[in-house]
Amino acid sequence: MRERGDAVVETATLTGTQAVRVEVQADVGPGLPAFHIVGLGDTAVMEARERVRSAIKSSGYRFPGARVVINLAPGPLRKHGTGFDLPIAVALLVATEQLPVSVTDNAVFAGELALDGGVRSVPGILAHAVGAAARKARLVCSRTCLCDVALVPGLVCSPIETLEDLTAQGEDRKETVPAPMMSPPLAPIPHLSEVAGHQHAKRALVIAAAGGHNLLFIGPPGSGKTMLARCLPGLLPALTPDERLEAALIHSVAGLDTSSCLAGIRPFRAPHHSCTVAGLIGGGSPPRPGETSLAHTGVLFLDELPEFGPGTLQSLRQPIEDGKVTLVRADGRITYPARFSLVAAANPCPCGYADDARGRCVCAPSMIDRYMSRIGGPLMDRIDIHMRVAGVTPERLIDSCSSERDPDYRDMVVQARDQALERDGVAPAMLSGSRLHQACALTMTARATLLQLSRTTALSGRGITRLLRVSRTCADLEGCERVDCEHVEEAISLRSLVGE
Repeated sequence: MRERGDAVVETATLTGTQAVRVEVQADVGPGLPAFHIVGLGDTAVMEARERVRSAIKSSGYRFPGARVVINLAPGPLRKHGTGFDLPIAVALLVATEQLPVSVTDNAVFAGELALDGGVRSVPGILAHAVGAAARKARLVCSRTCLCDVALVPGLVCSPIETLEDLTAQGEDRKETVPAPMMSPPLAPIPHLSEVAGHQHAKRALVIAAAGGHNLLFIGPPGSGKTMLARCLPGLLPALTPDERLEAALIHSVAGLDTSSCLAGIRPFRAPHHSCTVAGLIGGGSPPRPGETSLAHTGVLFLDELPEFGPGTLQSLRQPIEDGKVTLVRADGRITYPARFSLVAAANPCPCGYADDARGRCVCAPSMIDRYMSRIGGPLMDRIDIHMRVAGVTPERLIDSCSSERDPDYRDMVVQARDQALERDGVAPAMLSGSRLHQACALTMTARATLLQLSRTTALSGRGITRLLRVSRTCADLEGCERVDCEHVEEAISLRSLVGE
């Protein structure tokens, strides 16, 4: 082994959901033994020195007794994470001629090193795979990543388990395509037919699922709001291949399990009401996606909606409108996708029993107004369906097992969504402007009903637009080409219906 040399190895650092190309440049030269890493790396990158040193020695290689400088280029770009361990080790071994240069040919390296030389997966490995495929390079990573990168089209992966495996790759490099993905066992999802009563609420859920609309349940404790909300994922069709990759990419960047997304299961996120703005929208150092982005292509459920901080709730306004979250920091802008269906639940007052027939509510009218005002008018305006849910009688609940079964709601949802996609290319909740008016094609009576409503209520322009979207979904569920009067009336009633 020579004590002087240099090498360049390609890797990447994560910026949002993108893997930005980084060169790991190694220089081994004369001088007092030292190991320096430069290039704006965070603490995890700086700690790579000890992991790399131990992994190289444990794998049967020799760590150079010379002055070692590792430069991560470009210099102004901040680098973070433990994924630099593997490329730093490879650059050192190539610079000291312990590995041939051919190991690095058209290759991107990403992985964390254990002290015994084992190679581990890192958060965001799917982003590394997407970046490598875009550059037509092969990805060298841990063998445990194969299932995660299986859906990336055009990717060539060379998996390794230990640092020693690189020697075999240098002698006879084998390019391996990812192994077929094995679907994990599916967790049970509550079925809407298991819910007793609540026919109006079920109809609202079906409409929300078919059109991608936002929904708010208001009712006393124990009335079934949470159970109804948790049934929504079971109404939605499985993720398409493109949606699987989008959802799995966000979960991978966040360091979460991607198996359910890769298996086609839509995300369901239910953060506690103590969640902060950064936890809901994203942020931190380094920035991480929040719950809105983790719910991308799926459902975001906010239970006890008025208990969330007012600032936290109002931060939802931009993601609901734009379908994305943009974080602006001193060193740049990061954008995360956030196209989700919002389902929220709230008590009607602090004690939960407003409008109760037995008079159990102890809240003054001013307390009730103050409690509901925590949600805020702008956010309420962005929620398409407001549904009041009353408690189910004991007789209805006990006798529910012998009652007749509900229709197959999921088939209804899938047919309506397919009709909308064939006509407009997107769900009704995403329509706007001229595309929305063309899709609705109101009859004369429907137009008159909508005009009368806009004159007699304080609906904003956004509120009218959302009524049109819900009306279009109601028509799709009935298989109608045009939006008629009954569809508009149902959309209007979905802001005031009282459940069974």
